[in-house]
Amino acid sequence: MAKIPSDEELIQMMSDLSNWGRWGEGDQLGCLNLITPDKIIAATKLVTDGHTVSCARPITTDPAADVTYQVQRFMVDSGEGRATDTVERQINRKGAAEFIGMVFHGQTITHIDALSHYSWRGLMYNGVPADLVTSKEGALSHSIEPTGDGIVSKGVLLDIAKLKNKPWLEADEAVYPQDLEDAERLQGVKVTEGDILLIHTGNYERRIKEGAVDSRQPMTACQAACAPWFKERGISMLGTDTSNDIRPTHYPDVTTSPMHILCLVTLGLWLIDNCNLQDLSRECDTRNTYEFMLTLGPLKLNKVTGSPVNPIAIF
Repeated sequence: MAKIPSDEELIQMMSDLSNWGRWGEGDQLGCLNLITPDKIIAATKLVTDGHTVSCARPITTDPAADVTYQVQRFMVDSGEGRATDTVERQINRKGAAEFIGMVFHGQTITHIDALSHYSWRGLMYNGVPADLVTSKEGALSHSIEPTGDGIVSKGVLLDIAKLKNKPWLEADEAVYPQDLEDAERLQGVKVTEGDILLIHTGNYERRIKEGAVDSRQPMTACQAACAPWFKERGISMLGTDTSNDIRPTHYPDVTTSPMHILCLVTLGLWLIDNCNLQDLSRECDTRNTYEFMLTLGPLKLNKVTGSPVNPIAIF
């Protein structure tokens, strides 16, 4: 088994890996700064036939055990009774509409974590006070807003489930740096600066196969030992088919979410939680390529700590 960093080593990483000040004191982008215009242009050249694959899970309003927070739907108007309405009402009543309310952070909905989503010892990325996220006004700093024009870069899928020759990793099988490098060699791909890294563990397939998996059950993810590798390779975003933290944590006396703190707070590395990488994995296997253009269009939300998102891989 790969070495699990100690509590002391974990805390030291929070200092040693820091990107605070790297792009200026007022920086709001963090590792998204690594997606340069040249990087975007290079990503477009990976498109050969225009085939698209969604990396998002469906958002359902149906109750289920794996729904962290129930999505609410309220129909403002529907199509019911249209055929028996009076002629006058049929003329004036044509549309259907609904209200949808959700807490997208959690174990269920595919979403982006903005840099305001987590803090450590009272500070967010770049040393900004955590109390700038207020109950009245929301995220006054480090919100989702800087991503409003969209995110485009080269996406790379590292298929750890395939590496292990399993449909999914078991809860006690964390992902370590050696796994990432072994997957690179197996797939003939290299993660480089500015890439959006997607890691397939098979967690979503497990949820489908076993039915609704209780969100409190143990779950695999990248071990905190991967954080130095992420900085060394210079990835711009990290997305997995998990919520990006092992459950139960290896560090109950330090933090319940070490990867969220190391990525969002220390590195300024934006996270994509709860992806559906099942279809993407199959498409990459069929094409024998694990590189593609990846696009994300976060909602243009004001002073919010993240956004639901539908990442689209384009081949």
